[in-house]
Amino acid sequence: MHPPLPLEHQKMLSCKMCCSDPCPALLILSLKCICILHTRKEEMILKLIKKILFLFMTVLGIMGNMSVSVNYMFSCWGSPEKKPVHLILIHLAFTNTVILLAKGLPKTIVAFGLRNFLDDSGCKIIVYLERVAHGLSLCASSLLTVVQAIIISPRASGWRMLRPKSAWHILPFFLFFWLFSALINMNLINSITSTRLNISQFKTDSNNCYFMLPSQKIKGIVLPLMVLRDAVFQGAMGGASGYMVFLLYKHHQHVLYLQNSKLLYRTPPELRAAQSVLLLMFCFVFFYWTDCAFSLILSLSSKDNTLMVNPRELLTLGYATFSPLVLIHRDGLLVERWHVQWEKLRKCLLFICSTRKKKLSVLQYCG
Repeated sequence: MHPPLPLEHQKMLSCKMCCSDPCPALLILSLKCICILHTRKEEMILKLIKKILFLFMTVLGIMGNMSVSVNYMFSCWGSPEKKPVHLILIHLAFTNTVILLAKGLPKTIVAFGLRNFLDDSGCKIIVYLERVAHGLSLCASSLLTVVQAIIISPRASGWRMLRPKSAWHILPFFLFFWLFSALINMNLINSITSTRLNISQFKTDSNNCYFMLPSQKIKGIVLPLMVLRDAVFQGAMGGASGYMVFLLYKHHQHVLYLQNSKLLYRTPPELRAAQSVLLLMFCFVFFYWTDCAFSLILSLSSKDNTLMVNPRELLTLGYATFSPLVLIHRDGLLVERWHVQWEKLRKCLLFICSTRKKKLSVLQYCG
């Protein structure tokens, strides 16, 4: 066995081989160039897909939530009896819009190449609003499920007594949700700072802000409250959803009996609304727990999983984007209401135009 050559001798031999026969060196260089171009092309395609997805989800979600909110505002304004479910849906659409403006819009701006556009105060406000809105979305979704389960409960049931007599009885719950979510996220004001400051700390999932770890005392207070909030409201959501599934199953059996008896039966609007709420809750549970799974994998992994960070960022916007589409799809009256409101607006504009023409004709005649 010959001893291995020193490193300098190996370099000299490789240089001599390259000088004597340049074909292998050119081949290696061309392969390296191809690999670099291929990776850059993949990065460009991934960046383009990220830009399109963030822009699409943000714009679509804002338009959908505004559409749902304006629709139920018109229905509450036009009818003498205001339904509690409509008021909750307006609040849910508003919180979803705040999430998309505070989370989706900065992410879209960053995806298009504009970084570090937020100063320290803007970073604190944006992250604080986004976290508060996420908590409000959970609370409003849970309240919607519980109220809808009480509404469709049988008259002989004891849950019927808890039915809100008017929509204004829901407002104290909204006040409690806002105060609770605002207080539970107060620690973020001191923990968030802009990336303009050269601080080497842990990043949040935003590219504009750093998240500095809070003290053990604050973590010991805030973290149990967040876990308790999620457990209580998701437990209430799960119990109310299970109760509604049971009532809808009984209703389905009753409809089958009437169909076999050749009797006509029309599904009440309360049960159709319950089906929409159930679909909405399944959408919330899917995005919430998928986001939790991605967060757990990222926290346990020591590698730089950039490919998993981007789907998680999109998942945080999933419920805020697709929940109004579920409501628009399920509520068949939404398009009809928009058509009715458009017809009213068109008639009003025609009336204004006709009165102006009459005034002009009278003035011309008098002149």
